[in-house]
Amino acid sequence: MTKQFTRKKEDFVCEHCKTEVAGNGYTNHCPNCLYSKHVDINPGDRAESCYGLMQPIAIEQKSRQYIITHKCKKCRFVRKNKVSTKDKFDSVVEICLNKV
Repeated sequence: MTKQFTRKKEDFVCEHCKTEVAGNGYTNHCPNCLYSKHVDINPGDRAESCYGLMQPIAIEQKSRQYIITHKCKKCRFVRKNKVSTKDKFDSVVEICLNKV
């Protein structure tokens, strides 16, 4: 089965840092602390029943794009996602420094 993306424009309050986030249909993590929530099986489908908090555990760079690795604190599932231009770059750097 091929993964499919479902665009969902949703606002949310980050469960980690309490930032109010205005979603744009592609937003899947808090732009302040970079935490996410384990709600999707395929991006945007909201079909996952875990609902655990996804901690940003690593940053990698591919070409000119930064990628966040999130790990669910509840079920330990791992997923990667691109860093957005709206993300707080200090948070990206902090994750990088914590993994050295």
